[in-house]
Amino acid sequence: MSARDDALVDVQVAPGLKGVPAPADIAGWVDSALSELGETRAVTVSLSIVDERESRRLNRDYRGKDKPTNVLSFPMGLDVASPPGEPLLLGDIVLCAPVVAAEAATQSKAAADHWAHLVVHGVLHLAGYDHVDDAEAADMERLEKSILAKGGIADPYIARD
Repeated sequence: MSARDDALVDVQVAPGLKGVPAPADIAGWVDSALSELGETRAVTVSLSIVDERESRRLNRDYRGKDKPTNVLSFPMGLDVASPPGEPLLLGDIVLCAPVVAAEAATQSKAAADHWAHLVVHGVLHLAGYDHVDDAEAADMERLEKSILAKGGIADPYIARD
Protein backbone atom coordinates (compact mmCIF):
# COMPACT_ATOMS: atom_id res chain seq x y z
CA MET A 1 0.00 0.00 0.00
CA SER A 2 1.11 3.56 -0.56
CA ALA A 3 2.81 5.80 1.95
CA ARG A 4 2.55 9.53 2.49
CA ASP A 5 5.16 11.58 4.27
CA ASP A 6 2.61 14.08 5.56
CA ALA A 7 0.18 11.82 7.41
CA LEU A 8 0.78 11.28 11.10
CA VAL A 9 -1.01 8.25 12.48
CA ASP A 10 -0.89 8.13 16.26
CA VAL A 11 -1.52 4.50 17.27
CA GLN A 12 -2.31 3.66 20.89
CA VAL A 13 -2.84 0.09 22.04
CA ALA A 14 -4.41 -0.92 25.34
CA PRO A 15 -2.13 -3.18 27.39
CA GLY A 16 -2.43 -6.94 27.00
CA LEU A 17 -4.09 -7.08 23.60
CA LYS A 18 -2.94 -9.81 21.21
CA GLY A 19 -2.81 -9.99 17.42
CA VAL A 20 -2.60 -6.22 16.89
CA PRO A 21 -0.99 -5.08 13.62
CA ALA A 22 2.23 -3.09 13.65
CA PRO A 23 1.78 0.69 13.72
CA ALA A 24 3.58 0.91 10.35
CA ASP A 25 0.96 -1.39 8.78
CA ILE A 26 -1.85 0.68 10.25
CA ALA A 27 -0.25 3.89 8.97
CA GLY A 28 0.04 2.32 5.52
CA TRP A 29 -3.66 1.49 5.44
CA VAL A 30 -4.55 5.02 6.55
CA ASP A 31 -2.23 6.46 3.90
CA SER A 32 -3.79 4.29 1.20
CA ALA A 33 -7.28 5.47 2.04
CA LEU A 34 -6.22 9.13 2.09
CA SER A 35 -4.40 8.74 -1.22
CA GLU A 36 -7.44 7.10 -2.86
CA LEU A 37 -9.55 10.02 -1.65
CA GLY A 38 -7.10 12.47 -3.21
CA GLU A 39 -6.43 14.11 0.14
CA THR A 40 -3.24 16.13 -0.30
CA ARG A 41 -3.15 18.06 2.96
CA ALA A 42 -1.02 16.95 5.87
CA VAL A 43 -3.27 15.14 8.30
CA THR A 44 -3.22 13.56 11.73
CA VAL A 45 -5.32 10.53 12.63
CA SER A 46 -5.53 9.12 16.13
CA LEU A 47 -6.17 5.38 16.23
CA SER A 48 -6.81 3.53 19.48
CA ILE A 49 -7.01 -0.23 19.82
CA VAL A 50 -9.07 -1.20 22.83
CA ASP A 51 -10.58 -4.18 24.64
CA GLU A 52 -14.25 -5.18 24.62
CA ARG A 53 -15.07 -3.31 27.80
CA GLU A 54 -13.85 0.03 26.43
CA SER A 55 -15.46 -0.57 23.03
CA ARG A 56 -18.76 -1.35 24.71
CA ARG A 57 -18.56 1.80 26.84
CA LEU A 58 -17.82 4.02 23.84
CA ASN A 59 -20.46 2.38 21.66
CA ARG A 60 -23.04 2.78 24.44
CA ASP A 61 -22.11 6.37 25.26
CA TYR A 62 -21.82 7.66 21.67
CA ARG A 63 -24.15 5.42 19.68
CA GLY A 64 -26.63 4.15 22.26
CA LYS A 65 -25.68 0.51 21.55
CA ASP A 66 -24.72 -1.43 24.66
CA LYS A 67 -22.29 -3.90 23.08
CA PRO A 68 -18.72 -3.85 21.81
CA THR A 69 -18.23 -3.13 18.11
CA ASN A 70 -15.41 -3.57 15.63
CA VAL A 71 -14.76 0.07 14.71
CA LEU A 72 -15.92 3.50 15.84
CA SER A 73 -15.03 6.75 14.12
CA PHE A 74 -15.10 10.23 15.56
CA PRO A 75 -14.59 12.64 12.63
CA MET A 76 -13.42 16.20 12.81
CA GLY A 77 -14.19 16.48 9.09
CA LEU A 78 -12.26 17.34 5.96
CA ASP A 79 -13.93 20.74 5.84
CA VAL A 80 -12.33 21.87 9.10
CA ALA A 81 -9.56 24.42 8.66
CA SER A 82 -6.25 23.87 10.37
CA PRO A 83 -3.83 26.62 11.36
CA PRO A 84 -1.25 27.44 8.66
CA GLY A 85 1.61 24.99 8.74
CA GLU A 86 -0.28 22.57 10.98
CA PRO A 87 -1.71 19.23 9.86
CA LEU A 88 -5.46 18.75 9.70
CA LEU A 89 -6.75 16.68 12.62
CA LEU A 90 -8.96 14.28 10.69
CA GLY A 91 -10.36 12.53 13.77
CA ASP A 92 -10.18 9.43 15.93
CA ILE A 93 -10.69 5.77 15.10
CA VAL A 94 -11.25 3.15 17.80
CA LEU A 95 -10.87 -0.54 16.97
CA CYS A 96 -11.74 -3.39 19.32
CA ALA A 97 -9.04 -6.08 19.01
CA PRO A 98 -11.09 -9.01 20.35
CA VAL A 99 -14.07 -8.19 18.10
CA VAL A 100 -11.83 -7.79 15.03
CA ALA A 101 -10.14 -11.15 15.76
CA ALA A 102 -13.45 -12.94 16.32
CA GLU A 103 -14.95 -11.51 13.11
CA ALA A 104 -11.91 -12.49 11.05
CA ALA A 105 -12.13 -16.06 12.36
CA THR A 106 -15.91 -16.31 11.89
CA GLN A 107 -15.69 -14.87 8.36
CA SER A 108 -12.65 -17.02 7.42
CA LYS A 109 -10.57 -13.94 6.62
CA ALA A 110 -6.90 -13.35 7.25
CA ALA A 111 -6.69 -11.26 10.40
CA ALA A 112 -4.43 -8.66 8.75
CA ASP A 113 -6.87 -8.27 5.85
CA HIS A 114 -9.77 -7.68 8.24
CA TRP A 115 -7.72 -5.15 10.22
CA ALA A 116 -6.87 -3.36 6.96
CA HIS A 117 -10.53 -3.28 5.93
CA LEU A 118 -11.68 -1.83 9.25
CA VAL A 119 -8.92 0.81 9.31
CA VAL A 120 -9.86 1.88 5.77
CA HIS A 121 -13.55 1.82 6.76
CA GLY A 122 -12.79 4.08 9.72
CA VAL A 123 -10.79 6.53 7.61
CA LEU A 124 -13.65 6.78 5.11
CA HIS A 125 -16.00 7.61 7.98
CA LEU A 126 -13.57 10.34 9.10
CA ALA A 127 -13.68 11.69 5.55
CA GLY A 128 -17.47 11.93 5.64
CA TYR A 129 -18.54 8.66 4.06
CA ASP A 130 -21.35 6.67 5.61
CA HIS A 131 -23.57 3.69 4.91
CA VAL A 132 -26.92 4.89 6.23
CA ASP A 133 -28.70 4.29 2.93
CA ASP A 134 -28.06 1.93 0.02
CA ALA A 135 -26.47 4.55 -2.27
CA GLU A 136 -24.06 5.72 0.44
CA ALA A 137 -23.22 2.12 1.34
CA ALA A 138 -22.50 1.29 -2.31
CA ASP A 139 -20.16 4.31 -2.63
CA MET A 140 -18.33 3.43 0.55
CA GLU A 141 -17.99 -0.25 -0.36
CA ARG A 142 -16.69 0.63 -3.84
CA LEU A 143 -13.97 2.80 -2.32
CA GLU A 144 -13.07 0.18 0.28
CA LYS A 145 -12.74 -2.51 -2.38
CA SER A 146 -10.59 -0.27 -4.57
CA ILE A 147 -8.26 0.74 -1.73
CA LEU A 148 -7.88 -2.81 -0.46
CA ALA A 149 -7.39 -4.29 -3.95
CA LYS A 150 -4.45 -1.97 -4.52
CA GLY A 151 -2.89 -3.55 -1.43
CA GLY A 152 -3.58 -7.08 -2.67
CA ILE A 153 -6.51 -7.65 -0.31
CA ALA A 154 -9.61 -9.45 -1.55
CA ASP A 155 -13.11 -7.97 -1.57
CA PRO A 156 -14.11 -7.94 2.12
CA TYR A 157 -17.79 -8.29 1.26
CA ILE A 158 -17.50 -11.67 -0.44
CA ALA A 159 -18.49 -14.51 1.86
CA ARG A 160 -15.76 -17.06 2.50
CA ASP A 161 -16.09 -20.68 3.62
